[in-house]
Amino acid sequence: MASEEDVTSRTTPRTEKNTITPLSRNRSFQALWISRFLAGTGKESTEVAYPLLILAITGSATYAGTAGAAQFVAAMLMSVPGGMLADRFDRRKILIWCDASRAVLAAVFAALVITDRTNIVVILALVIASSVCLGIGQPVALAGIKQLVHPSQLSSATAHNQIRFFATTVVGPPIGGSLFAMTRALPFIADAVVHTVSLVLLLCIKKPMQAALGSGRRWQGMGEGFRIIARQPILRSMMIWITGCNMAFVHTGAFLAIIATAQSRGASASLIGLTLSLAGIMGLLSAFLAAPMLKRLRPSTIILTAAWWAPTAGILLAVTPGVLPLGIILGCHFALVPATNALLFGYVAALVPDELQGRVIGAVLFLGLMAQPIGILGVGVIFDLGGPTWVYGTVALVAAVAALPTLSRHMRTLPRPEQAAAK
Repeated sequence: MASEEDVTSRTTPRTEKNTITPLSRNRSFQALWISRFLAGTGKESTEVAYPLLILAITGSATYAGTAGAAQFVAAMLMSVPGGMLADRFDRRKILIWCDASRAVLAAVFAALVITDRTNIVVILALVIASSVCLGIGQPVALAGIKQLVHPSQLSSATAHNQIRFFATTVVGPPIGGSLFAMTRALPFIADAVVHTVSLVLLLCIKKPMQAALGSGRRWQGMGEGFRIIARQPILRSMMIWITGCNMAFVHTGAFLAIIATAQSRGASASLIGLTLSLAGIMGLLSAFLAAPMLKRLRPSTIILTAAWWAPTAGILLAVTPGVLPLGIILGCHFALVPATNALLFGYVAALVPDELQGRVIGAVLFLGLMAQPIGILGVGVIFDLGGPTWVYGTVALVAAVAALPTLSRHMRTLPRPEQAAAK
């Protein structure tokens, strides 16, 4: 089985190989990584603080849910125009403006909280404005990675991003809850600070985050990213599978199903929390293993394992008694996510020209996010109608149908992203 070093030796001249900067010493890549980690931590912490504040002010769970949905929809809708902007304009400057805007919005919001001038309209307006900046910035940051690292490091670079994503989802929420418990304005003050530091780190990026802007294709419309995915067999098959799998195993929907099942089995709140934490921690730990997995395992092995474990996990969740084992089964599913996400963005970087990176990544983010609210709603409705067995049976069926494209010949013989880039 080929290692990444074998691939590198075939795709990189020996004299050039000696000059490749390791990711750990690539200052521009590290500045971007830390910047996005800080911004992500601020996002995750305020996503806890916003509903806590709304509940404290209005006592309405509906308003709190509306704010969460508004964040989600705004970020999803802006991912496509954000991708187009990433291809048309300087990516580093876009990120700087996005972070500056989010820092100002957080500071204004903190001032309003301190002076007791908040209401649901103001909160929704600021939540949506911040999410618009987030939606624009996500495809821009991902599109810039290709220019900051050597082609032989694409898989490792995208795997590092998975560590960042899972780490922010673990550390952000408790930080937000703890700061809110001290004083209501503190999470938003902290958010303004971390986005300011993130902005300073972006100024430290010395390498260009995109190829020289030319003419022609870069001015095509926002739909170009979707057309490229539809025409490229690897990206098309992966996105059909991932979109369907996100509908079946969306993070929030899976947790909702576990919570509802545990409550129906008489589990205590502490046992439910332990079960969910176990699943989340397994996802975080696997993010650290994503890079070694990509080096030692064939891409087809990773994709097929992840694709067909999902329906298997659905069946196991339906027939397994108790509560804690459910967290282990779900954690095994989450453990496969970092490597598969790293492969997806590695193929995007390898197969798509730089001047179209932003639009394709924007389309990928939109398709991945689009299925999630359907999955969350479906879990709640099916659980109320039929209980946990019907929920997990439906999950298994949807995941199995979504996995069918991974059986195609080109998915069973996938090259590594580095090899695809060399071709």
